[in-house]
Amino acid sequence: MTISLNGAPADARGAKTIDELVARYELPPSGILIEHNGVALHRREWPDRSLAEGDRVEFIRVVAGG
Repeated sequence: MTISLNGAPADARGAKTIDELVARYELPPSGILIEHNGVALHRREWPDRSLAEGDRVEFIRVVAGG
């Protein structure tokens, strides 16, 4: 399935949910925020949020500094 990931076409790598997508891309869950079709998601929503062809997903890395 093809989705838009950070504004570019990408393969969902067989993921059916946001949680599976994060695992497929081997991202640290504590270090990212996710927007799915324009909606910011809480981490607890990731397992229940299904992916569909053409969905828009944004991975936003959390960076702290001073």
